[in-house]
Amino acid sequence: MLTTPIRELDHRSTDGIDVTLLWNTCNNRVSVAVHDRRSGEAFVLQVPGPDAREAFNHPYAYALHDTFDHALAA
Repeated sequence: MLTTPIRELDHRSTDGIDVTLLWNTCNNRVSVAVHDRRSGEAFVLQVPGPDAREAFNHPYAYALHDTFDHALAA
């Protein structure tokens, strides 16, 4: 039996937006996948484990914060 290294830890769907919390068991990394079924837009955030719940609950705010932090570091 083959098992996938990606495990779904949580999922929610609200007003056409799907948010999924994923864990890669091979590299022990966590990500949040967001898909807007109305517009077809999607993105994935790589998040540190301690931030996973916050990023899952507020993916757009987390993405904006993460982008801002990277811009400051450049």
